[in-house]
Amino acid sequence: MPSSLGRRPALLVFLCSGLLGLVIAWRYASLGLTLSHYDARGHLVVARRIADSLTPGWQQIGAVWLPLPHLLNAAPVQVDALYRTGASAVAVSILSFAITAVAIGWIVARLTGSVLAAAAGLVVFGLNPNVLYLQATPMTEPLLMALTVTSIALLIAWCDGVSADVSGRTAASGPSTALVGWVFVLSCMTRYEAWPVTIGALAASVWVLWRGGVPLSNACRAVGRLALYPITSLIAFSAFSRIVIGSWFASGFFVPENPAQGHPWDAVKQIVWGLHELSGSGVLVFAVAGAALLTWTTLLDRRRPEAIMPLALMGTASVPWSAFVDGHPYRIRYMVPLIAAQAICAGVLAGGWRRARVPLAVVLIGVCAWELHPFADDAPMVAEAQWDRPNIEARDRVTACLTAGYRGESVMASMGSLGHYMQDLSRAGFDLRDFLHEGNGDIWLNALDSPRPFAGWILIEEKAEGGDMLAQVARRNPHFLDGFTRVCEAAGVALYRRAD
Repeated sequence: MPSSLGRRPALLVFLCSGLLGLVIAWRYASLGLTLSHYDARGHLVVARRIADSLTPGWQQIGAVWLPLPHLLNAAPVQVDALYRTGASAVAVSILSFAITAVAIGWIVARLTGSVLAAAAGLVVFGLNPNVLYLQATPMTEPLLMALTVTSIALLIAWCDGVSADVSGRTAASGPSTALVGWVFVLSCMTRYEAWPVTIGALAASVWVLWRGGVPLSNACRAVGRLALYPITSLIAFSAFSRIVIGSWFASGFFVPENPAQGHPWDAVKQIVWGLHELSGSGVLVFAVAGAALLTWTTLLDRRRPEAIMPLALMGTASVPWSAFVDGHPYRIRYMVPLIAAQAICAGVLAGGWRRARVPLAVVLIGVCAWELHPFADDAPMVAEAQWDRPNIEARDRVTACLTAGYRGESVMASMGSLGHYMQDLSRAGFDLRDFLHEGNGDIWLNALDSPRPFAGWILIEEKAEGGDMLAQVARRNPHFLDGFTRVCEAAGVALYRRAD
């Protein structure tokens, strides 16, 4: 069997990746881009509101976004400086970036037996400016990549151990079922893209064990024990979602506006186009050829069935594909997790032919040097993250109106649409407990009927995606804003004040 990345090379990859991530994060912080993406601020808000809320408690964890990223940051972001800068969440992203790099290197070295091929795969991942930008923010994609790629690496090692135990071969003990299972649980509680990856990986592990000489019934039982961990977590989360938001799964939180709505093939083309924009033609060609090589190897070589495992990472594409078919607005960042799979496939191609490893690796690294520019300020992800940036300064006028007359009254606002603005308002001295939002249960529901007894101010997003929940309520109920006066507006946000 091919050897994997050793401890010293793995440590070197981890340290170098962490240092690179830190340098990039410092650079984007100096450019004021750490929190430019509205979801970056939104994740900080969800983590902060667990304790900082009119109704603090476990219900504030939320159920539209999965809970792990917010639980990791729940304590640190109670410190105002960490909440306003996002520094603690960025630290999680940098650590995730370094872990992902190690896992990619381990998998490529394990499948090819070549450290040079592993290095080429790491260049594909580590020099991609879109990946580097996301790991410099509080976004959740870096944590998703770290946990999914690590879970695949652990699953490969776990299959080795199970096959050795059944066949009686002497082998180094692999990771325990509990360890692998819990890593899958953590990935499934980070982002929805991990769910199809987990399903695909577990199904592939049955194939790997069977091709490795384990009787099919034994393979199914072993994988079944492993699958209990993520299955239990998904059932628990669904029950939690039912309690918190009244449905088993989050839905209906976007306005359909994608031209691919109802057109599955168009959604596929959007994903391929996005991956091309994120990485370039040459890298994409290497990755596609590497994926074909992995498929060919696992079907024809009984000694290397584990080659199918990394292909499970392509399951991250199924979530944006489904969303685009449903009409979800196009976001290029949904394709960024595919870059981890792309790096593995490209690295495998570079090391797949023993006699041509050096020239293939050199060519791949050269293609990366030509197409990837790690410090590019015009990378697609960096550009997308700045969509809301012009509105930040414009909303300062609304902030000035609010702070001029604010006397401690509750500010009613939809966190689903204005959570990022609530984080902006922290720099003006506002805490989340100053806001009345969807997470406040019965208080919010009663305020939707008549806000006057509950709120002194109302913030309404009137334009983005046709207006937020409060805008829709105001359109349906002409008396909703009775007793409130419109005092100012900017960037689609209107501020109303209660007339006492």
